[in-house]
Amino acid sequence: MAEINFKVPSMVCEGCVDTVTKAIVTEEPQAKVDIDLDTKQVKVNTEASESSIKQVVVASGHTVE
Repeated sequence: MAEINFKVPSMVCEGCVDTVTKAIVTEEPQAKVDIDLDTKQVKVNTEASESSIKQVVVASGHTVE
């Protein structure tokens, strides 16, 4: 498993955190998702590629840096 770290500046509440987490886990059930809402940092341990995880987050309506 690889650790992917990126920022999702569009997250503003726990609902956003839930949306992003569910989107990633729906696409990649084995993924471990850790989100810090204060810093807007997302950490994902997954077998999936970084680009595919970021695409899932964008598809859920959020922006990725």
